[in-house]
Amino acid sequence: MKEERFGQFPRTAVDFSIVVPFFNEVDNIKPLYEGIVKVMNTLGHSYEMVFVDDGSRDGSYKILREISDRDARVALIRLRRNFGQTAALKAGFDYTHGEIIVSMDGDLQHDPTEIPQFINKILEGYDIVSGWRIDRKDAWLTRRIPSRIANRVMAKLSRVELHDFGTTFKAYRREVVTELQLYGDLHRFIPALASWQGADIAEIPIKNIQRQNGKSNYNISRTLRVLLDLISVKFLLDYSTRPLHFFGFFGVLGTMTGFLSGVFLLIKHFYYHQDIMDNHGPLLFLTVVMLISGIQFLSIGLLGEMLARTYYESQNKPIYAVREIRPPRVRRTEREAQLGPREESAEAVRAWRAGAPN
Repeated sequence: MKEERFGQFPRTAVDFSIVVPFFNEVDNIKPLYEGIVKVMNTLGHSYEMVFVDDGSRDGSYKILREISDRDARVALIRLRRNFGQTAALKAGFDYTHGEIIVSMDGDLQHDPTEIPQFINKILEGYDIVSGWRIDRKDAWLTRRIPSRIANRVMAKLSRVELHDFGTTFKAYRREVVTELQLYGDLHRFIPALASWQGADIAEIPIKNIQRQNGKSNYNISRTLRVLLDLISVKFLLDYSTRPLHFFGFFGVLGTMTGFLSGVFLLIKHFYYHQDIMDNHGPLLFLTVVMLISGIQFLSIGLLGEMLARTYYESQNKPIYAVREIRPPRVRRTEREAQLGPREESAEAVRAWRAGAPN
């Protein structure tokens, strides 16, 4: 296989990379792994699986390590704690080797048999292909209704016509996804961020399988965080290079409101001979305080987003910390390509990081 240098890590080019973050999915790991292998072996292309243990506490790491020891195509990244889905996906993206990257959840709600659909759509010329869970199996009140509302708002504000921003089941061209700076919960907005850079995006329908094992980590606060992130993304997409356009709107709005309010109070004072402070003081004070405070807080929050993005991009500061890396073995012969037990010492990992041959 062809080797090329990538940062401090050697990169062995493969066709496809499957990235799966896991957090307390001990009962789902083996069935998902077996499903991925069964599908990918039929494609006739080289591939790897990059499994990310996002600080699991239920024995998931033990199973992932057993799989990594047995299968030379599996890379295992163990994070030091639970950093969240965005950080886990970013870690997986950073360590992939494939020209096309497919990401999916580790809870068995994504069907591995649909991976070829994503790859085929990418090969049609698209940069990102996103799944659309048409027949969702989640609860209506707590999941489906909030998700539908959030998706419509996100599509409207981001100007990316997708029906399902929330699904992790997506395919990317390497050069598109690895160039994005992700933090917070921005993995949902990868299509929007990439679209701003000119990426071509498509959507395909996928099945949504009812969770059989484990417990969902979703709660209603996640929806609220998504809406807050949406405000950040909207600002970053439209006003990051033109902040005056954004803040100027609120400045004009505030000025006009103050002007009209002032005219109203002047009319009350000079035409109706009313004392402004005695008759309208509390309302005037409350209006001014709320208007100024609202603009200040919103402005500070959005400026904070700009500073955070600038900080991450300029410092290249990672949003995750790795406890252990078990890389896929570089296979140069047919014998080495065969699956089998392997032992990875600390020296081998250090040699891999330094770029030395295995």
